[in-house]
Amino acid sequence: MTTIWLARHAETAAPTRFHGAESDVDLGEHGRRQAAAAAGWFAALRPTAVVSSGMIRARDTAAPIAAACGVPHRIEPLLHERRVGPLAAMPRPEADRVWDETISRWLAGDTAYAYPGMESFDELRDRVVPAFRRAAGAHPGGRVAVVCHGVVCKVLLLSLLPGKGPADWVSVGKIPNLAVSELVSDGGGWRANWLLAVPPPVAAVNAAAAPDPLKTQA
Repeated sequence: MTTIWLARHAETAAPTRFHGAESDVDLGEHGRRQAAAAAGWFAALRPTAVVSSGMIRARDTAAPIAAACGVPHRIEPLLHERRVGPLAAMPRPEADRVWDETISRWLAGDTAYAYPGMESFDELRDRVVPAFRRAAGAHPGGRVAVVCHGVVCKVLLLSLLPGKGPADWVSVGKIPNLAVSELVSDGGGWRANWLLAVPPPVAAVNAAAAPDPLKTQA
C-alpha cells in the first residue's frame, strides 16, 4: 500500500496577487510559520520521503517537513503551478474575472478551454498526472508527502479519484494553504481516506494571525 499526503504550499509573500508558474514568489512570514507548524505534524505521520514542485513556495514548504522527518526531499519539476500567462502577479479581483469564466467553461465540460497564455484543464491533467505517478512510483509501498499548488492538487484529485471529474471542481471544495489530502493505492488506482484537511497546528497559526473581532468592531 502506497500512501501519499498531497498538500498545497504555505501562504506566499503576496497572497492578494494571482500567482502561476510565471511568478516564482517566496513564502511570507505567515507562510513560514505555517510551514514550521506543518513540519511537526507531518513528522508524526512518519513519511519516508518528501516530494515537491521546484517552485520556491513549494520547496520552502516541503524543506522543513523533510528536515523534521529526516527523509529525502526530491523535486518533481512538472508539478509546478498552472501557467497563467498575462494574469501572472495581477491583483486577484482583476484576475478572478478571467479565472471564474475559465472554471465555468470547465464545469460545462469544455475542459480544453484556456484563456490565451493559460493552461486548460486537459493540459494540466496531461502534465501533472504522469508527474504524480512518477513521484509515487519512485516510492512503491512508501509514505510520501507531496507538496505542490492549489490548482495542481485539485486537478490531481479530480483526475485520479473514482467518480470525480472536472464537473466536481466547485463541489470538491476550496484548497486553502497547507490543506492535505490522504490518498492510498494498492496498485489498482487511488482512493482518498480524507480530503483537504488543514493540520490542527497550521489552523492554530492561522487563528493566532486572524484579526480580533472585538478590536475590529471598536
